Amino acid sequence: MTVAEALESARTFLFVPGNRPDRFDKALDAGADVVVFDLEDAVPPGEKVSARQHIIDVLRRVHVPVVVRINGVETIWHDDDVRAAVVGGAHIMLPKAEAPWTIDAMGIPSDSGVRVVALIETPTGVLNAVQIARSPLVARLAFGSLDLAAALGVDPDHREALVAARAHLVLASAADELPGPIDGVTQAVRDEDALDADLCHAKMLGFTGKLCIHPAQLPQTRQSFAPTADELRWSARVLDAVTSQAGADGGVTVLDGKMIDAPVIKRAQLIQAAGVFT
Repeated sequence: MTVAEALESARTFLFVPGNRPDRFDKALDAGADVVVFDLEDAVPPGEKVSARQHIIDVLRRVHVPVVVRINGVETIWHDDDVRAAVVGGAHIMLPKAEAPWTIDAMGIPSDSGVRVVALIETPTGVLNAVQIARSPLVARLAFGSLDLAAALGVDPDHREALVAARAHLVLASAADELPGPIDGVTQAVRDEDALDADLCHAKMLGFTGKLCIHPAQLPQTRQSFAPTADELRWSARVLDAVTSQAGADGGVTVLDGKMIDAPVIKRAQLIQAAGVFT
């Protein structure tokens, strides 16, 4: 599996502040699918430059897929953050992605292998999500629930208030054949019930990964987005039935009294493919 493919199939994205190099090894060894070195919200302005150097240093020895959350396009640190990530071979998370030009303006060489996780966390970004997803550099969309909730004046813990925005990201991703988007953080680090409720809601809508802020959130998140044993058994039976019945008479495939048509087969194939990464 290439690094880009690992990014596309990843379910757990663990943040670590770029100004805390003492936490880097713990984050890298925590078992996350992707480690996100953060240069944006977690780092005070006076520590942005030194944090970038810490990340440059660690990128020379990483052993898991990594993403650097850079500072936004309107900041004085943006261009240097992009260069550091590209030179280090890390993927980039662009905060407050609002339009396709913000992706193109980073000037990422097409042959660099660097891909972008577009963090959608403003009303404009949500409305432009379809266009952002079309950029050939974008590998995934991610949902910045806290910033969007603040912009809308709603409680981020009230899922109904953000359900339309979440669903829009799922549709935008599917329209451009991207993997399901990555859901925003759950602030209650040690509250397993709150995390479980957030995960169930996200998976129901079509999200396939989550931004995590503590290693304790990783096992529960990984398990939630993995296909269940029942789903794997059902999808295997569907594909077996399609193969055997098509070979027998070429007629309509039926399983447990239900017709199996193209959408059912596609869902079964996706579940089996997801099971490979469990």
